[in-house]
Amino acid sequence: MVLPIEISWLPPSRAVIVEGGNDETMKRQEKSDNPVVPKGRRKPEASREGIGKGVTASEDASQLNLFEQTTENLKRRRDFKAPTRAGSSVQPDADRSASGRNKLFPCSSTDKKDLPAMTMEEIADVSNLHIAFEQVKANRGSGGPDRQSVKDVTKQIDEVVPRLRSELLSGNYYPGMIRRVWIPKPGGGQRGLGIPNVIDRIVQQAFLQIMSPHYEATFHTSSHGFRPGRSCHTAIEEAKGHMEEGLIWVVDIDLEKFFDRVHHQRLTAKLETRISDKRVMTVIKRMLKARVVLPDGLVESVTEGVPQGGPLSPLLSNIVLDELDQELSRRGHRFVRYADDCNIYVASQRAGERVMASISGFISRRLRLKVNTGKSAVAQPSERHFLGFSLKYDALDGSVTFALSARTKSRIRQRIVELTPRNWGDSIDACLEDINSYLRGWMGFFHKCSEKEKYFLSTWDAHIRRRLRAIHLKHWKRRRFIYRKLIQLGVKAKTARMVFSGNRNLWVLSHCIAVDRGLNNKYFARIGLLSLSKLWDDWNPVQEIIAQGQLLLPF
Repeated sequence: MVLPIEISWLPPSRAVIVEGGNDETMKRQEKSDNPVVPKGRRKPEASREGIGKGVTASEDASQLNLFEQTTENLKRRRDFKAPTRAGSSVQPDADRSASGRNKLFPCSSTDKKDLPAMTMEEIADVSNLHIAFEQVKANRGSGGPDRQSVKDVTKQIDEVVPRLRSELLSGNYYPGMIRRVWIPKPGGGQRGLGIPNVIDRIVQQAFLQIMSPHYEATFHTSSHGFRPGRSCHTAIEEAKGHMEEGLIWVVDIDLEKFFDRVHHQRLTAKLETRISDKRVMTVIKRMLKARVVLPDGLVESVTEGVPQGGPLSPLLSNIVLDELDQELSRRGHRFVRYADDCNIYVASQRAGERVMASISGFISRRLRLKVNTGKSAVAQPSERHFLGFSLKYDALDGSVTFALSARTKSRIRQRIVELTPRNWGDSIDACLEDINSYLRGWMGFFHKCSEKEKYFLSTWDAHIRRRLRAIHLKHWKRRRFIYRKLIQLGVKAKTARMVFSGNRNLWVLSHCIAVDRGLNNKYFARIGLLSLSKLWDDWNPVQEIIAQGQLLLPF
């Protein structure tokens, strides 16, 4: 997509385009897999060290100017008013009904006759682009390399959509660069996210709304990642069903850097079997080749992978891995896949090892992906981490329960420490607001854990209360003031004097009898602290069973 403004904010001395690709990847490509180079673009020449000629970002081909104004120019135009939809000259196509696209994916029928064709006319339809913008706006994402925010685009959306439609239909649309953001992984390391420009996200969302109904109708039912009507909960429920049938061993397959290793030629060849409009394929290829702006200002070319962060990336990843789903189904395996996490359920360890060797070979040879041997294993489901849970099988009655995995327990404990630092300088109400927001969202996902996990939930509740007691004592500072506060909270004077005994620090003092009685559970419930154990009870109410009256025998 054309950049509204050039990336002039990058330091010219540091904005270097890395034109060389991964030499090892290029050597793996077969002769028949030569990349398709769009007209007007030259294939980058790889150097010995993988870095080509450095040019500044401003010297690169600029994106087509959908915006003539920058953010600063908009501020100067004090008389600028964004036209409303009612007064806008932009109207949907005349042959399209008003209710035809009132949903994100309006066509849920599996009948291909009811689906709009995957053509550029359907994608570039004005109403489709407006719906795509509303979805991007609802996601509230940050800006890309062009530094245009969602608010900036909103002010000019009625000017952008006609230009965007024109560029898509004429074939002059070129995606802008992607901003690389590194986020920490829970298990260590970093995960790279690619944030496209807001305009490019609108285009990707428009593509998704037209393409998704076609592919959703053919995706395997055991695929649950990033699909309408499916979630992590539906995935673990299906896994539970497999285990209840006696498949109590799991082949846990983890793909190493999947989103960074997707083979472009294989993906585009798969798309071309169902997309006949060459303009659509041309834009998708340009999206895949969009260069990445690194945090240090370098601009890196891309030869493989699908950047995480765009609306279209989840669909493309599911299209790639659907070949794995179909192969597993053809072999008769029972499996559950969520994105790049795939669990295959078998009856014995020996069968699992055989399946692991066979499927790993298929993934490496056919899909040209790599299995992470360090994270993949054949084991009991209770020993593995799958979407935050560990599934435990009871051999006596054949039941399966959801337990919290060790990784999940470690994460929440770490997060609690982050939300309740001992040097908290804000008010207690602000701290409670952050904690309650996290606990409410956490339980919204993990409420499916079994009742046996309530012991850990109550333990974390107690740990949160103790850390909050330490924050209270930190705010009260002196022992005399702590003593008076405890008296006000109803603690007897004799008990409250315990705060003066010994030279104990605030963390040790937070668990003494006087502080426990003053800042008790009722106090924290009164000031609004949520409890994980009570939240679990709200999500899992006890079903009252009314038994029939016992048969009374006559004397």
